[in-house]
Amino acid sequence: MNPSLLTATGRAELAEVYHAALVDDVLPFWLRHGIDSKHGGLMNCLDRDGAIIDTDKSIWFQGRAAWTFATLAVDADRLGLPRQPLIEAARSCIQFLRTYGEAPDGKLWFSVTRQGEPLRMRRYAYSESFAAIGNAAYAKATGDEQAARDAVRYLAEFRRLTTTPGALPDKYEPTRPMKGIGPLFILIATAQEVRRCLGDVAVARTTCSDWIDLAIAEIERDFVKPELEAVLECVAPDGGVIDHHEGRTLNPGHALECGWFILHEASLRNDSRLVDLGVRMIDWMWKRGWDEQHGGLLYFTDLFDRPVQEYWHDMKFWWPHCEAIVATLVAWQLTGEPRFAERHQRVHDWSFRHFADPQHGEWYGYLHRDGAPASPAKGTMWKGPFHLPRMLWYCHSRLTAAN
Repeated sequence: MNPSLLTATGRAELAEVYHAALVDDVLPFWLRHGIDSKHGGLMNCLDRDGAIIDTDKSIWFQGRAAWTFATLAVDADRLGLPRQPLIEAARSCIQFLRTYGEAPDGKLWFSVTRQGEPLRMRRYAYSESFAAIGNAAYAKATGDEQAARDAVRYLAEFRRLTTTPGALPDKYEPTRPMKGIGPLFILIATAQEVRRCLGDVAVARTTCSDWIDLAIAEIERDFVKPELEAVLECVAPDGGVIDHHEGRTLNPGHALECGWFILHEASLRNDSRLVDLGVRMIDWMWKRGWDEQHGGLLYFTDLFDRPVQEYWHDMKFWWPHCEAIVATLVAWQLTGEPRFAERHQRVHDWSFRHFADPQHGEWYGYLHRDGAPASPAKGTMWKGPFHLPRMLWYCHSRLTAAN
């Protein structure tokens, strides 16, 4: 059993667990195996031991990895890390993104070859959001003025693409219109990071803080359902429940992530109303997502407890567990409620017991429901140095600031 949040000794021990996992395990894995010394950027498709599975590169992860390496570079002295290798890794990702990331129309690719030749464009705009935070963190770490400009430009483009009707191809026909929570909570996180690194800059004549307020307001109005004790993933344009598979499918990981973004904002503002909102979201979606039979968080559940359409619904992915660890820690810090300390210990223990690989380092990404690895891969187009190092760094930072 790992240490608990409920004692000062336990909190200090937890902080050390997170620090050791970050600086001795996860970060060395990616610096050793992930940086492409020949063509630049991040090699994100890695086997259990760091061997390259595929040389194609995720543009998502050039921004995400740049954020991780640059953020840790800024914090290197406190963490006891050498700064220069982190700066060089972040620079490699930023330069690859600048050189190969954009299509002729300015939209960012989803994937490219190792050399940077385009492979795939996705209909959504998350490459832009991650490019914004990567450039913002790199600008903070180095003072690079182009990175600062690019961070604001990519945030503006993400906001434009996700809030302008017709700017992106519709996912569905207009027969049954719907909207998702994803662009809203990613807007919160992106604006928070740009503000943290560059100040409360204006994008489309609106500050980052105001964009955060607008996104939280829409989430609370349309996606948070007190009468159902649920946070919906997709709703009708007016916030109505869509009683079909897409409208009933819940994503506990997304909701917990959104909840802690709101609690992070609440802690910065000392805003009790936002604390209440974030805590309710975390309470409801923990209950809907935690697997009482095998432990861990289910990937999808159904609003009315009906069968879920997606066949991977009962798998355990690494990233929802990272978000649950953060969410329960912040909820406990802001409320002092013992249930959040107990949940934090439960998800922490389960995650480190099942996802961590003591032999080769890093975490597995994909487990079966019982916790057995479904794949040995440590990196894919979606998994790389982001959710896990972000969780380790953020939890260590909060625990050491509190002690």
